Amino acid sequence: MRKSLLLVAFLLFGWALIPNQAQAQYNNWAVGFRVGEPSGINVRKYFSENHAFDLNIGTYGGLYGTKRSYRAGEYKSVGLAIQGHYLWHKALTKSESIRGYYGFGGQVNTRRYYPPRLNGEYENALSLGGSGIGGLEFFPTGKPYSFFLETGVYVELLQAPFFLNLNTGLGLRYNF
Repeated sequence: MRKSLLLVAFLLFGWALIPNQAQAQYNNWAVGFRVGEPSGINVRKYFSENHAFDLNIGTYGGLYGTKRSYRAGEYKSVGLAIQGHYLWHKALTKSESIRGYYGFGGQVNTRRYYPPRLNGEYENALSLGGSGIGGLEFFPTGKPYSFFLETGVYVELLQAPFFLNLNTGLGLRYNF
């Protein structure tokens, strides 16, 4: 595991040194990873200078604890999340190296739910809800990648209406 992490860190460092001739924020696609809630793969599709769609696919429930009260029972594991947001973004500097964004969308999660009636056994819980996000993205000059930091909230509609979870994250995307 340690060797794998070192290899990934080395590859990312080398990737960061590759120059890019185009302005990264005007490219059509960006792919990277996000650490947070959810953690996993991040894909962004830019539609225009000010609109985009952001998709996160990864783990859910790891950052804020695997054991958490939910409905009449609790979660005791990490699950899978698929999260999508339609975004509005705007340059915050003249050089457009820092952009702010916000957006709204939805999230689907699946985790092991341990209800008291099953005496320690679990059932798979599928949940669905809305989410909102806001963040900052930094595009280093002449580089094909960007860094981002974001925060938001998930409000569950199905299975536990109004169950709230904080969605925060930071990550790195390659823009092409």
